Amino acid sequence: MDLAVLAIFIPTFFFVSITPGMCMTLAMTLGMSVGVRRTMYMMVGELLGVAIVAVAAVIGVASVMLKYPDIFAVLKYIGGGYLGYLGVQMSLSKGKMAIELDSEVETGKFQLFAQGLITAISNPKGWGFMIALLPPFINTDYPMAPQMLILLSVILLSEFICMTLYATGGKTLRIFLSTGNNVKLMNQISGTLMIGVGIWLAIG
Repeated sequence: MDLAVLAIFIPTFFFVSITPGMCMTLAMTLGMSVGVRRTMYMMVGELLGVAIVAVAAVIGVASVMLKYPDIFAVLKYIGGGYLGYLGVQMSLSKGKMAIELDSEVETGKFQLFAQGLITAISNPKGWGFMIALLPPFINTDYPMAPQMLILLSVILLSEFICMTLYATGGKTLRIFLSTGNNVKLMNQISGTLMIGVGIWLAIG
């Protein structure tokens, strides 16, 4: 793979990753509600989803997905509805993801993993971006697999760094505001953000 091409791809994708989006907002929200450590489970799911979308975009599966948008619709509505439900629960200071002063909430690992995976795979904008961005960086004069491995490594590292930054910011905000009556406000903020991500996912 040409180093010049890689030098362009790295800052390009990092800039795209750091820009607020569904996954980054979700990372910040979970950082506020369950902490950075447990948000990692969501990140693993999101990274797996991004990897699936990236590989599919390159090998052409994405064209099939775009031809049958009903597949997207089902995932979008289920995922959006679920995130919306969690957001309402958080806003009411109920459920496993609501912020509590006495301890960090032990939300299920699989639940967090599934949130990240579903959000990444059912995001049509993510598919569109991968379809538009990745092919131009693939050089047909070189073997496909090594190029894909390099690009995928850059993508996943960028996503992980940016989600960690967002989750850490959410955790910091939680510490700053988690006193007395502010806990209820934090649950309302987290819940509203979660509802927003759900709506974004469903109508995006």
